[in-house]
Amino acid sequence: MVKDINKKAEGAEKPEQTVEDKLKALALLQETLSDIDRIKKLRGELPLEVQDLEDEIEGKETRLANFTADNKTLSQAVAAEKIKMAKSKELIEKYKAQLDMVRNNKEFDNLQKEIEFQELEVKHSEKKIKEANAQISARKVEISDLKLHIEGRKEDLKNKKGELDGIIAETRQEEEELREKAKSLQENIEPRLLNAFKRIREGAHNGLALVPVDRDACGGCFNSIPPQRLLEIRLHKKIVVCEYCGRIIVDPVLTTDGEPMKPMNDEEKKTRRKK
Repeated sequence: MVKDINKKAEGAEKPEQTVEDKLKALALLQETLSDIDRIKKLRGELPLEVQDLEDEIEGKETRLANFTADNKTLSQAVAAEKIKMAKSKELIEKYKAQLDMVRNNKEFDNLQKEIEFQELEVKHSEKKIKEANAQISARKVEISDLKLHIEGRKEDLKNKKGELDGIIAETRQEEEELREKAKSLQENIEPRLLNAFKRIREGAHNGLALVPVDRDACGGCFNSIPPQRLLEIRLHKKIVVCEYCGRIIVDPVLTTDGEPMKPMNDEEKKTRRKK
């Protein structure tokens, strides 16, 4: 990988641009991209939290709509059973009146059976009405609790969105300027060297493709660097890649602040969030 990057760096670049110039350009690009990463980290988990709350609220509202529809269906069933029960009672009264006009035992027995059947129908309807009303009452409690829960989550969502929007508003201009700067810097870096830089950055968990020497060790993985490779790094004549983590290692003097570039830690993130 070391040979590959050095070959690419020596190939298509302008003659007047030295390896040191290339390293400085990469270092400045890395610092700019790290600043963009820090702005993203300021938002922390807020975008995910906002999305989760929106999904939760949508799910709860769907459930609320289903509960409301179920209660409507149950109410219609109760109304239908009441109509059915009223008809059965009318038939009972009708059959009882006919008992006084029967001419034989067979007619009497048939009427008695019809009366008993309709009485059973009335009891069955009463049972179904009672069960449905119990379900309606239980669902009303669930609907009420669900509405309160949704309102609470909507308030949480409002607060989270407000916090996220505030952070985005505070950092939007800075982020846009940094992105323009990064774009401008990339235009002045050899394409193949830039592509190699991007591949390393994508594989690095903290987004650092280029790191300075930190106490004679790699600023990315902190493994010790052999003296010979340290000398090569300090001479600025060769692009050196860490044999452990694969990051490009540069002399700290080539960075803008002369200090190791490190990702923002949790304490720094909390401080920036509060501000």
